[in-house]
Amino acid sequence: MPVLTVRHVTTYRYRQPVAFGEHRMMLRPREGHDQRLFEARLDITPKPAALRWLHDVYGNSVAIARFAGRAKELVFDSEVRLDHQPHQALDFQVEDYARTFPFAYGMEEVPDLARSIERHWRDDERAVDRWARRFLRRDGPTGTLDLLEAMTHGIKRELTYIPRHERGIQDPAKTLRLGSGTCRDFAVLMMEAARSLGLAARFVSGYLYSPGGDGEARVGGGSTHAWARVYLPGAGWVEFDPTNGIVGNRDLIRVAVARDPAHALPLSGTWTGFPADSLGMTVDVAVTSEAKSAVTARARPRATAP
Repeated sequence: MPVLTVRHVTTYRYRQPVAFGEHRMMLRPREGHDQRLFEARLDITPKPAALRWLHDVYGNSVAIARFAGRAKELVFDSEVRLDHQPHQALDFQVEDYARTFPFAYGMEEVPDLARSIERHWRDDERAVDRWARRFLRRDGPTGTLDLLEAMTHGIKRELTYIPRHERGIQDPAKTLRLGSGTCRDFAVLMMEAARSLGLAARFVSGYLYSPGGDGEARVGGGSTHAWARVYLPGAGWVEFDPTNGIVGNRDLIRVAVARDPAHALPLSGTWTGFPADSLGMTVDVAVTSEAKSAVTARARPRATAP
């Protein structure tokens, strides 16, 4: 897998200078055995009066900016370079007792997983429940990975991806009723379907790499992307992208993980002025690749953001 570079630029424009409140950014990818950060740069215009970094309750890296003065434009320009190691579905070593569904999580895991098993959306007519149970075999035991993979591909096959730039998540039952949604809506449907079966699931916000030339069309590039994670004993948290039918982290650059999508917003903040002052915002995301040999030939990498 080549080294990936993610450039993410968000620009807010106004008719006249306005004041800015605190802004919260979740743009720095999470590091681990499958994702290693080489460089990170974050430029903000106008320059904030104060910028601090913290880890939230989920371990996500969060930057918080505070501003003084007014401006007609606010720009957040983030660029990161990272080594991304893809894991395929066949790589997952699920514990024997969890290979077929249903199974029970171990007592030592339940306290930390309980809130991720709880349903977060009402399903009064049990539409999500019924949809999830369609993927259970009637003629014998259902493989746990087979179940989740079928669910992932079922969303991609049966529902239509329609971009929606407004904030917020569509109710999972509504997504099924409409037969369409965004990557955020599909991720939440996948989470709630898994939770309806007693599985722990979380929301992931990040970026999608579209390599091209492999015959596989990727949906959700050019902006931030969203998918789900499900906890499987022995394999840990496994990525499922129902928008593209991806099982495993291949082409998925993980930034923020949370139980609720509201806790994984890439960028949020406030401004003070007249409502008519806002001219809207633009978001430009580009994910490109370079050969690893070019990276090893460089000087020792440095990080320009904490």
